[in-house]
Amino acid sequence: MEKEVNKILDILFWVIIIACFIFSFVGLIYPIIPSVLLIWVGVVLYHFGINSNELTWITWTMLGLLTIFLFLADYLANLHFVDKAGGSKWGTRAATIGLIVGSFVIPPFGVMIVPFGLVLIAEMMQKKTFKESIKVAFATLIAFFSGTFAKAIIQLIMIGVFTFGVIF
Repeated sequence: MEKEVNKILDILFWVIIIACFIFSFVGLIYPIIPSVLLIWVGVVLYHFGINSNELTWITWTMLGLLTIFLFLADYLANLHFVDKAGGSKWGTRAATIGLIVGSFVIPPFGVMIVPFGLVLIAEMMQKKTFKESIKVAFATLIAFFSGTFAKAIIQLIMIGVFTFGVIF
């Protein structure tokens, strides 16, 4: 009887872990969902719910480093594209606010449309021409897409590292 209960619990834990991993990718489109946190919830749930001896320090270290890279990828993509286009600090702030607000407005397109519009307005309020402002607004979109792509790749690698740690 106890073996059957443990088997059912293991299956339940695996369903939750896989759901966390899948929903972590939803967080790429809806920034209000903490993508990397969901991956960590899955990993920690495995560690404490299924097998606390299986994941090595190498796996934990790689997951920690990949988490840092994930945050850096997002930050550096924004910094690179927006700065290269001549964006102001107000434009960067407007993009951040736009991502948060946009995830609730016209999902999932709001995360592109709202930041674009807010950056355009913020840059024009900084006495930039329409052409300069639109360039920065488009750079914000490119930064969003490149950052999202990089985060998706890093999340896949994190899930791969976890899977490798579990199997081997």
